Amino acid sequence: MTDDLVLYTHPMSRGRITRWMMEEIGAPYRTELLGYGGAMKGEAYRAVNPMGKVPALRHGTTTVTEVAAILAYLADAFPQAGLAPEPGSAARGPYYRWLFFCAGPVEAAVTNKTLGVEVPDDPRMRGMVGYGSLEAVLDTLEGAVADTAFVAGDRFSAADLYLAAHLGWGMQFGTIPKRPAFEAYVGPHFARPAAKRARDIDDRLLAQAGSAA
Repeated sequence: MTDDLVLYTHPMSRGRITRWMMEEIGAPYRTELLGYGGAMKGEAYRAVNPMGKVPALRHGTTTVTEVAAILAYLADAFPQAGLAPEPGSAARGPYYRWLFFCAGPVEAAVTNKTLGVEVPDDPRMRGMVGYGSLEAVLDTLEGAVADTAFVAGDRFSAADLYLAAHLGWGMQFGTIPKRPAFEAYVGPHFARPAAKRARDIDDRLLAQAGSAA
């Protein structure tokens, strides 16, 4: 039943990443669309996510928020989709590493740069922010994706989905530079059928929201 799996989202949000994951796992699900500032901050939705932000996932009686957590949860909840290396395998470590590198250093460094938050050029200060500098993050990320199709093992995983989504979005809107290694890595992942379906769904929802405004 679609009510067993519910995605709370907005078509112009990080929920687009989760939508892609939903399409990859192939299980039926229902979408609950929430508008910014209205329903998203309302009492009913805050019972789902007290932060009043999307995306969020409800799977039966389980609720999960935060994109990386949702992806990791879905990969394990639907193992038949093959979106996570086997627990205990050699690829499981890199899978966790790059999934949460994206959720932590990449998110923080790119957001700070976008907002004009500059970390002082002082080793102590750079140590306090965790990611050090945006250049360090991007160089590390480039080293992870250069000359490889997958960051964890020999197949596509939720870690690839998350990294490709962030890189693709960032390069599109100018928050991440268009390095050749990034473009080469993102291209094949964005061409996946599930990625295309997810974009089509959210683009259509976005157009409908715009025409109704």
